[in-house]
Amino acid sequence: MAIGVFDSGVGGLTVHRELTRRFPRRDFIYLADQANAPYGGRGGEDIVDLTRAGCERLFEAGASVIVLACNTASAIALRRLQQTWVPEARARHGRPVNVLGIIVPTIEAATGLPWAFEAERSERFGGEKIEAIDITGVFCTAATAMSRVYEIEIDKRREDLAVFSEPCPGLAGLIELGAPAEELKLVVDDHVDALRRRIGRHPDKAILGCTHYEIVADLFAAALPPGTTVIHQPTAVADALERYFLRHPDYDLGVDGGREFLTTGKAGPQSDLVAQFWGEPLTFNPA
Repeated sequence: MAIGVFDSGVGGLTVHRELTRRFPRRDFIYLADQANAPYGGRGGEDIVDLTRAGCERLFEAGASVIVLACNTASAIALRRLQQTWVPEARARHGRPVNVLGIIVPTIEAATGLPWAFEAERSERFGGEKIEAIDITGVFCTAATAMSRVYEIEIDKRREDLAVFSEPCPGLAGLIELGAPAEELKLVVDDHVDALRRRIGRHPDKAILGCTHYEIVADLFAAALPPGTTVIHQPTAVADALERYFLRHPDYDLGVDGGREFLTTGKAGPQSDLVAQFWGEPLTFNPA
């Protein structure tokens, strides 16, 4: 048995790397749906179907808990799968299984509050609405931006935070293809400046709301003003998963430290960009 990590492509490796550091003895299976990447420009039902198929492939390969290391899949597909498909998958596989996302841990990290917390609105008691004193910018895919999940969920918990999402269509695809750093820098700089112009100033915090963007986190940090807090999803997810496993010791996660990398796309070595990020060449097997 193992921990499964699923993404449309190589972006989820950012989460996978941090999880293997946190749980070095656990077995991991990574699946990249590169044949259908990127997910950011797809319709909702398409994203749900592709995510379900990827999770089923990981359950069949022995995963007990799957982390959707993809903001788009987490925003669009996760709730549907948890409510209507995971219970059936548990019965069919005859063992405890579950699918978890990465947006909840990110929002907990951004707000400093647990997911279960919801703020009492001052309007309910006749008070005046609190003016936002901090601005959080979310750089994400078009599908994640359209879902408004970050705006909605952060607003439930913190009235003093204003959230603005900046969709970055095409950026995940460029990273997936191993585009040169110079080209990626121009795209990142353009989106950071677009957000600045839209809100009138730079954000106080930034969320890299696509796991692909973590691969070029240095470009975002360089484009933002010095001292801007950047919420890193891999760390937030690892923290949350550690707490989850303490509460749910019934999952079989393996103890051999196995690592398996699968792709629905072209098997073999990944791009030079991935090799630079990972620290060594990385080869995928066919799914």
